[in-house]
Amino acid sequence: MDTDLTLRAQAFAAKDPFPMKGFGPVEWWVGNAFLTAQAFRALLGFQIVGYAGPETGLRDRSSYLLRADRIQFIVSGAQESDHEIADHVKVHGPGVRDVGFLVPDAVAAFEMAVDRGAEPHREAVVVENDRGRMVQATIKAYGDTVHSLIELEGEDPRFEPREDTVARSTGLYAIDHVVANVELGKMDEWVEFYDRVFAFTLLKHFDDDAISTEYTALMSKVVTGGDGVIKLPINEPAHGKKKSQIQEYLDFYVTPGVQHLALSTEDLVTSIADIHSRGIETIYVPHEYYPAARKRLSNIDIDWEIIERHSILVDQDDDGYLLQTFTKMMQDRPTVFFEFIERRGATGFGLGNFKALFESIEREQAKRGNL
Repeated sequence: MDTDLTLRAQAFAAKDPFPMKGFGPVEWWVGNAFLTAQAFRALLGFQIVGYAGPETGLRDRSSYLLRADRIQFIVSGAQESDHEIADHVKVHGPGVRDVGFLVPDAVAAFEMAVDRGAEPHREAVVVENDRGRMVQATIKAYGDTVHSLIELEGEDPRFEPREDTVARSTGLYAIDHVVANVELGKMDEWVEFYDRVFAFTLLKHFDDDAISTEYTALMSKVVTGGDGVIKLPINEPAHGKKKSQIQEYLDFYVTPGVQHLALSTEDLVTSIADIHSRGIETIYVPHEYYPAARKRLSNIDIDWEIIERHSILVDQDDDGYLLQTFTKMMQDRPTVFFEFIERRGATGFGLGNFKALFESIEREQAKRGNL
């Protein structure tokens, strides 16, 4: 490692074990970037705020920059059949390639991560113009997923800006957490990776007794960093009578990868009513869930009729309560989906809803013939 960079990384680490500002852009690799960007725009209320492609001098791909308040997605598709994006889509279907982290010094962050054992994917690249300056360095993570460490001043200079005055917000404003599915026996390895490389801490641990139904089970650990701004649940399958949702994901995604993204809203009822009206389907929660939930959560003052009408799940912990729901699959393969979440003080992940959630997922698995 270069001496100057070593000193820079050491100074970086002296301020914080691994300083992070929050989630950066999440990049999706897809078969048709234009239509995917339009779908996120029409169905979830993202604005298309930037474009890069052949018309802007980027010959091998088309990429759209989308924004919903603090959430940023990049949607990229290949211009050539033998491109790495096309290969990725052939293996995995459309999915998340890059979960970015915003850092104050991308070069120092990269050097520190590699020094702690992370496998480099791409060394630091600097792009700047009169709109902004970006430094991006990338390391490898689980499966074919990568993490870009991004230092950004101003607007992202990689994209030609676009003004989107038509997109209508659904109230989504931040990424709450990003969930990974890994193979049986690999969860602890990745927990150790995030601890060693990024100084993340273990926030929650759910074993197969907590996350199980009559037929299937899984295990999950949640790591967190950036003073709690970054939260990464990591799931692995557990033995059960039938194939778990995690194993179904691994069978169809082929490698470990991002299973779902949880997007925050300050008013889930309003957001989900809007999202439903646009054609997004969320999981079905049977009526039987709600009398038990009302009894279990009798101290919470909410309109249970509206909650049930929109199949919203409710849970509480020592810090407050939360509302959450989940989409059905967002592409042909049973791989990636979204969670929408409203936190009213709660810091957990809806432990009391796990059984109802996984039974709902099992019903969809059974329809696909994959349970």
